[in-house]
Amino acid sequence: MAKVSHGTWVEIESVVLTPSERAPQIPDDTRATPYMLKVSGFLESDALLGEDVAIKTLIGRTLKGKLITVNPSYTHSFGSTVEELLRIGTEETQQ
Repeated sequence: MAKVSHGTWVEIESVVLTPSERAPQIPDDTRATPYMLKVSGFLESDALLGEDVAIKTLIGRTLKGKLITVNPSYTHSFGSTVEELLRIGTEETQQ
């Protein structure tokens, strides 16, 4: 496994709430899993994937967690195009 260099853009994860700390009113299957934080930033020192590290975020916060991704990218979308919505706001106003 290759070392990830200081200053590399990475993603870390850390546990915010353990299952025992979760609210009692949430569903059992949700309450049984830890509440996780994933955040990206610049690696503060050389490390290997899976190691506990510190990062500095774009707004200057230093956070600690397990190194999970090097050069993370966005994978979300707003779904498939809805053709009917494409024309909203482009119709000529009827007077």
